[in-house]
Amino acid sequence: MKLFFPCRFLAFSLLGLVGTLRAQKPANVAMPMPIPVVAPIPPNPDGMPIKIDQVYAFYCAACHGVKLEGGVGATLLGPEWKHGDDSESLFKTIKGGVPETAMPAWSFLADDTIRALAVYIREQVYAASLVTNPVPQVAPDGRYESEVHNFMVETFVKDLETPWSMTWLPDGRMLVTERPGRLRFIEAEGKVSAPIIGLPAVYAKGQGGLFEVALHPDYAKNGWVYLSYSDPQNLDGMDASLTAIVRGRIKDGKWVDEQTIFRADVKFYRTSNVHFGGRLVFHEGYLFFGIGERGTGDHAQDITRPNGKIHRIFDDGRIPTDNPFVGQPDAFPTIWSYGHRNPQGLVRHPVTGELWETEHGPRGGDELNLIQRGQNYGWPKASYGMNYNGTPMTPYTTLPGMIDPVIYWTPSIATCGLDVYEGDKFPKWKDHLFAGGLAKEEVHRLVVKDGKVTHREVIFKNHGRVRDICMGPDGLVYILLNSRPKETEGRIVRLRPVE
Repeated sequence: MKLFFPCRFLAFSLLGLVGTLRAQKPANVAMPMPIPVVAPIPPNPDGMPIKIDQVYAFYCAACHGVKLEGGVGATLLGPEWKHGDDSESLFKTIKGGVPETAMPAWSFLADDTIRALAVYIREQVYAASLVTNPVPQVAPDGRYESEVHNFMVETFVKDLETPWSMTWLPDGRMLVTERPGRLRFIEAEGKVSAPIIGLPAVYAKGQGGLFEVALHPDYAKNGWVYLSYSDPQNLDGMDASLTAIVRGRIKDGKWVDEQTIFRADVKFYRTSNVHFGGRLVFHEGYLFFGIGERGTGDHAQDITRPNGKIHRIFDDGRIPTDNPFVGQPDAFPTIWSYGHRNPQGLVRHPVTGELWETEHGPRGGDELNLIQRGQNYGWPKASYGMNYNGTPMTPYTTLPGMIDPVIYWTPSIATCGLDVYEGDKFPKWKDHLFAGGLAKEEVHRLVVKDGKVTHREVIFKNHGRVRDICMGPDGLVYILLNSRPKETEGRIVRLRPVE
């Protein structure tokens, strides 16, 4: 059973006392919880902030081991956690201790430090699990066994450069975007066309570039193709960008009839190269889309800015008058929800009508959210993650007036791509969400009911960074991959059922 014994006492002889008490404790007699005399962790000589691995080494390693392997206290790597291994359970155990055990309450630590310790412990446990129970390596075109369906992984398209999004035309061809700024046709047999000519210029730096491609619901009648991309502009003499949306038509391999659907004033543009969002969803004449906070967390809470928001407009770019912040002074009128870090998955459930979103947390705390009109989703005030440099970020995972994630991933999987299975080739996957992960190279199957996730399973892993997931008109599952270590090498695979 896993218990916590973080113990860095000012007098290390107490460790020996704990060991003596454990050795001499009569059967069926509760051992009193020791009261630690705690020395403050010394500052770094270079003046750098204390990182959470240093906190663990100073307060926890003496009992639990440098690598969580155990010692005076229990190992943290065993298969069973008596008091829960999720972030909230770890927080309660560290902060409050476990009565009648050697696990004291470490309430002198700041809440944000305890939150970061929980993230760090879960990261280390996950890393150790990959060593003791490595994920089986399956050939690029190999067989998988999942809980309810077995399938083959087939390579459909190769040699794409950082592909980002895909969709199907009524004639069976596919459209695929490449982040450097190219849009291509892919024939039914996987043949890749030359790039379509005349697309708008994109800001192809860092995470910027050409993002989503989507067809208007009445494409067969009007021919509209929608693109989201990082729009390059000049802001005070510096290169800046923000996510923009255009629509156009494709005729004879050329992009024509372009119309701007969304482009914010240049004063909202940012010079950073991260967190653009970019996913598009149509529903009943509306277009929903996400924009990341562009690396400035506080902007996600500022409703006068478009950054860090889910937006709603009409499919021709007009602003609905019933949007939640229309009419409020200085509020950005297209906002539908706010408090988002970097939305990288967005889908409307075909049965329930629910709008589901996945977004990147920081180090830990990736989220699956059920998007509701006018609601605040917490970033950066509340999060299950910590800073990338290993320092604490916030003491809060939830706050009054903010919507909690339906589920969260710690360690991060780097969420990207989200879809609902609607086909008939995998009948037991019907209406389930499929969420991709870049860093963990995974696809998660999520069973949702009444706004909650009732079951989840990793069905696909270690084939590359999962950028997008789409359910094809043939009933197969298509996964768009950015390869490691060179992300520019991309391909599309598909899952085909087998007995």
